[in-house]
Amino acid sequence: MTGLMGLSSLLVIAPLFLVLYFLIREGASSLDWNFFTQLPKPAGEQGGGMANAIVGTVALLGMAAAIGVPIGVMGGVYLAEYGSARSNYWLRFAADVLNGVPSIVWGMVVYAMLVVPFKTFSAYAGGVALGLMMIPLVMRTTEEVLVLVPQSYREAGLALGIARWKIITVIVIKTALKGIVTGVLIALARVAGETAPLLFTALGNNFWNHSLAEPIAALPLQIFSYAISPYDDWHRQAWAGALVLMMLILSCNVVVRFVSRDRR
Repeated sequence: MTGLMGLSSLLVIAPLFLVLYFLIREGASSLDWNFFTQLPKPAGEQGGGMANAIVGTVALLGMAAAIGVPIGVMGGVYLAEYGSARSNYWLRFAADVLNGVPSIVWGMVVYAMLVVPFKTFSAYAGGVALGLMMIPLVMRTTEEVLVLVPQSYREAGLALGIARWKIITVIVIKTALKGIVTGVLIALARVAGETAPLLFTALGNNFWNHSLAEPIAALPLQIFSYAISPYDDWHRQAWAGALVLMMLILSCNVVVRFVSRDRR
């Protein structure tokens, strides 16, 4: 049975190593300085890079965090500190349902909310789509870590005459900050590779983006565009872009492990 469980564990992690193996084998040869500094070349030309897509991905994740983190954290604080049992039940249920909504549905909703009324694809729309996807995950994670803070911390603050809101912000949230940061990084890692919502909102761009009100490039979009093209060089670029995106997501997970480790 021990051997069977060990084999099962290997089967669980085998897909990760297979993905890394194929990405390194197919994409490592296309990673060079030009890939990180140059714009995509026109169809049929050799070389070029995804500098605009890398910058665009960082910009979209920044906007998503600016939307999803404050709302998600405040929602988690409400669930853990203020909400009633009845309201919390329905809020948790709604958050769990939203966590299961396909990403393409988020893209369609934001498309109807922002792209159609303003008659343009934009970085703003892409950031909103990713930010909305982050909210339920950040909210549930924040609630879970705040509940783990001992009740005696709150009671001690109340006994000293400290206002409840100050106890929450200065004592409770500070105590649970490591877990909150972990939840935020996990949410960022989850939305970093989303392509479907960006197809409906950010659209993509082969040049530098000079305004957030215009379409913007992103690694998932560039990978998708190159992968379905008929050009072998673009296929190699797509593998390289996928490798960079995978490294970005792995980096987020490594940071999560470092932040959440138990320091003794």
